[in-house]
Amino acid sequence: MKIEEFMIRDVISVSKETTIKQLLEKLVQNKITGVPVVDGEGKLLGMVTDGDVIRHIQPKGRTVYDIFSLILVSEQTDLTERLSYSLNRQVKEIMQKNVFTVNPKSPIDEAMNVFSKHHIKKIPVVNPANRVIGVISRGDLIRYITTQLIDQAVEK
Repeated sequence: MKIEEFMIRDVISVSKETTIKQLLEKLVQNKITGVPVVDGEGKLLGMVTDGDVIRHIQPKGRTVYDIFSLILVSEQTDLTERLSYSLNRQVKEIMQKNVFTVNPKSPIDEAMNVFSKHHIKKIPVVNPANRVIGVISRGDLIRYITTQLIDQAVEK
């Protein structure tokens, strides 16, 4: 089976200028965990996930700096402060730029390899012009295995 046969074609994406607040609203509204970041022509620039947001807004603990015997202590930042600082920042500041992609004509095994080797949740499906035409998630793959392949494996 080819990736194009079960990929999600209705891709939800953002631009690199999207704010973190807008991204969070989109993730919650659509009940998803990540989206491709694309330019005006739909070409892939990167990916941004809920994990990227969490890592970005994580409150920083106190840090002790010893600079030539002068000891400085930075104050702990709480989550609310960090969140208010982050909401208007743009996605381009936190997106992953080196993204694994798959071709729609590739076999399902290629997606399985990417998921297992790189521990990611979503893979953009791109055409030869690097335009995002679909997305495949680990959940899509598990649903396919459950609905299509289990019966075949049991019969053998």
